[in-house]
Amino acid sequence: MFIKIYFGNKPLFLCDAVDKTVEPFVHHDDAVFIDELDTHTVKTMIHEMQQPQVHAGVFFHTDLDELKKAVFKKFTIIQAAGGLVTNQNDEVLLIFRRGKWDLPKGKLDEGENLEECAVREVEEETGLRNITLLSPLMITYHTYHEGSKFILKESHWYNMKVSGEQKLIPQLEEEIHEIKWVSPKELQPYMKNSFPSVVDVLKACLPE
Repeated sequence: MFIKIYFGNKPLFLCDAVDKTVEPFVHHDDAVFIDELDTHTVKTMIHEMQQPQVHAGVFFHTDLDELKKAVFKKFTIIQAAGGLVTNQNDEVLLIFRRGKWDLPKGKLDEGENLEECAVREVEEETGLRNITLLSPLMITYHTYHEGSKFILKESHWYNMKVSGEQKLIPQLEEEIHEIKWVSPKELQPYMKNSFPSVVDVLKACLPE
């Protein structure tokens, strides 16, 4: 098992086993590998992941829950939720926000659960209505700085479906300027101008 956290475009794998996904990164010259867990090594890994010459990190510990807890407590955690939305033609909904192709999502409001948040954010950002939430898809993690805080955003993604003619209305105050339906087999060009965590979500619907 592993948890992947993006520092910009760079993945940090927290893992309790080195599987076929993680293994290639262990041997990269520009990757950091740590297999001892203490306060110092956690600080070291977070520091190293922010160095320009480092392009990946692998943090190994036999207890993944313990490792996750130790790393996550170094950040301010923000939860968000969003949707991988498909229509009756099995096309995927993409939004163009701040120069990148993205998926609709947003921060959890006080008093709502993650599923409610996911549906609300999709409605607000796209204008879609009568959304059917099908199932949880995956959780992605990425980091960013907000003033003096180092944020770890935990985004919960859900499979969603809509049907019938729908009017797409970009939420301009969220800097969304375009919304479009894209066939899964035509996603690759859009993924080249997207965030790595969003690419991971989109890969879930790519044809084999």
